[in-house]
Amino acid sequence: MQPTYPPEADEFRAKITTFLDENLPDGWSGIGALPEDERSTFQEGWRKTLRANNLLAPNWPAEYGGGGLTHIEQVILNEEFAKRGVPTAGANDGFSIGMVGNTILVWGTEEQKAHYIPRILDGDDVFCQGYSEPDAGSDLANVGCRAELDGDEWVINGQKIWTSQGHTANMIFTLARTAPENPKHAGISFLLVPMDQPGVEQRPITNMVGHDHFNEVFFSDARCPKENVLGEVNNGWAVGNTLLGFERGVAATITSLSFGAEFDQFVDLVRERGLADDPLVRQDVARFYTSVQIMKYRGMQALTRYLSGANPGPESSVGKLFWSEHHQQITEAAMNVLGADGMVGFGTETRSGLGAPAIGTENSPGNWMASFMIARPGTIYAGTSQVQRNIIGERVLGLPKEPRADAGPWKDVK
Repeated sequence: MQPTYPPEADEFRAKITTFLDENLPDGWSGIGALPEDERSTFQEGWRKTLRANNLLAPNWPAEYGGGGLTHIEQVILNEEFAKRGVPTAGANDGFSIGMVGNTILVWGTEEQKAHYIPRILDGDDVFCQGYSEPDAGSDLANVGCRAELDGDEWVINGQKIWTSQGHTANMIFTLARTAPENPKHAGISFLLVPMDQPGVEQRPITNMVGHDHFNEVFFSDARCPKENVLGEVNNGWAVGNTLLGFERGVAATITSLSFGAEFDQFVDLVRERGLADDPLVRQDVARFYTSVQIMKYRGMQALTRYLSGANPGPESSVGKLFWSEHHQQITEAAMNVLGADGMVGFGTETRSGLGAPAIGTENSPGNWMASFMIARPGTIYAGTSQVQRNIIGERVLGLPKEPRADAGPWKDVK
């Protein structure tokens, strides 16, 4: 692990700081400080500013419309944006750029890169994720959504669930079963499917506080061109795992900044409630401070790997497991500090509905309740904690794999 930056990093950091000073509104204190109904409008305009300055996908190759920055410059940009509470992209770009865009750059043909990368950057193609199904959540390789080749098109039938931001997307990257006669991991393909067609129906799933971040998607003879396979046919498991590495590892270098800001709010809350001398609360403070520092050094470790040119691998599960469980613990501790006040009202959700609150979010009982509720599914989405522990044990530590009873053909071969 290399915890220091090269000398030239300071010059680029100053450049990004100047960019933010010149383009952010006067009195900016983080997107969390904006009224909830103004955040989307700001982010839409901010995305256009980033695109105009080649900072929307800053480390993508310039030949495809990216910024052409080095890995270290990308990390510095992320850090400076995180410190100021500024989004690095648009609302759906975690899927469009961070996940499928990066995966296209790894697995795509030259034709796919030339077609999709500019369209993603321009906002013409807005993606959501078609992975989980009612019978394939933690056991993702059990996907039953089927795709059969009919001439020059794939015909898709099945269902996806927990599709975050599906109602704002016009494309969905989908794991579909293309060879049911193969073992389940070996019969899946990764498809890029248009959603604006009669065979695709999207239905919102409203959560307990009345929001619909996620949806369910139904395919009924939906179609996509046969060349819309990313990677090779029946190699979707490998492609999908590459994408999951980006999903779980992309924020490793800045996780400690957002959760550090939340920790500072927790300390302020403890002091406001007169509990700074309570020995049990002090234990919580020490534990959460330590967790944030671990995130910081895990980020440095990820940065060292990133600078070597390696794509995110199974080690990214360590970070996802750690921050999701930390978030549940600190928000539960905040509820204990608040006592009955924590039951009154419900504040604003984070900008994305996931992870730590956006910087600038008011330190109020209602907002802690919102964070507490948001933290609950954190150990489920993007792979449950149990799945992450299996990945870490088997693929990082090299421990013996769990016995499998599914090495033969997938269960439905009719």
